[in-house]
Amino acid sequence: MHVLVTGATGFVGGNLVPALLERGHEVRALVRDPTGYDGPDGVEVAVGDLLEPDSFDDALDGIDAAYYLVHSMRAGEDFEERDRTAARNFADAASEAGVDRVVYLGGLGEETTKLSSHLESRREVERLLRDGDYDLTTLRAAIIIGDGSASFEMVRQMDRRLPVMTTPQWVETPSHPIAIDDVIAYLVGVLDVPKTAGETYDIGGPEVLSYAEILKRTGKVMGTGEPYIIPIPVLSPRLSSYWIGFVTDVPTSVARPLIEGLKNPVVANDEPIRELLPVELTPFETAVERALGQREARLAVEQLPAEVRSR
Repeated sequence: MHVLVTGATGFVGGNLVPALLERGHEVRALVRDPTGYDGPDGVEVAVGDLLEPDSFDDALDGIDAAYYLVHSMRAGEDFEERDRTAARNFADAASEAGVDRVVYLGGLGEETTKLSSHLESRREVERLLRDGDYDLTTLRAAIIIGDGSASFEMVRQMDRRLPVMTTPQWVETPSHPIAIDDVIAYLVGVLDVPKTAGETYDIGGPEVLSYAEILKRTGKVMGTGEPYIIPIPVLSPRLSSYWIGFVTDVPTSVARPLIEGLKNPVVANDEPIRELLPVELTPFETAVERALGQREARLAVEQLPAEVRSR
């Protein structure tokens, strides 16, 4: 199958492209700046910007299925409008190109509750993509455990730097963390199951954990020990995002929408997808160990001289 991956330079896209190649698909990666993309052998690179209509039409030529993995959270305060524009442009172009299937990775969150701006934007993108003339498969996930995940990086740095934490009440909110390997298995797997076309599925790991449990268990795996967590009811998400921006390297523009989303319970009902794709789910501690190991390996490579890395 000829597959296009948008967001190929991102955390999920960077893991998805090699997995699709290993499955035997012909893969084309859509990027804005080809000089900043070091893809695996065998991937075709197309240049375009989803915010600019007509700039990526050629990337869709001959494509059977496309993955939509784009979000603009790092862009700052106007990320919702940028996400809205990109989704509309993509839906129009993919429909015009005759793409058969689109696969979108969105976010969990009950629509009966007031979603954070980040989660609501993910849901709005889903609705806009659904308007296209193709079969949309949506997978909804909570925190993804892996090297490159902004959410996991916040957890890792907080555990490393803060043996004692004062947190908002969201620290007790239930979440359903999932390993990046399992997310990729689902994303790749749905292409092989025609029944998933046009459907929406929740995906999650083997355990539902509060954010306090995620922090504590990650600390144990890291060897820093379980942090002592003190929930403070008056600590708002806005103040929390500034605090996290101060004690971690995660930009406040990224931390704030993520923190605001932590007030929403995000628990997957994954029975429907598991009936079709019985992925062997990765235990939480194993996912953390792999993420930390991949991070160490990546940093070791980045420290090599440029001429050695290019060989």
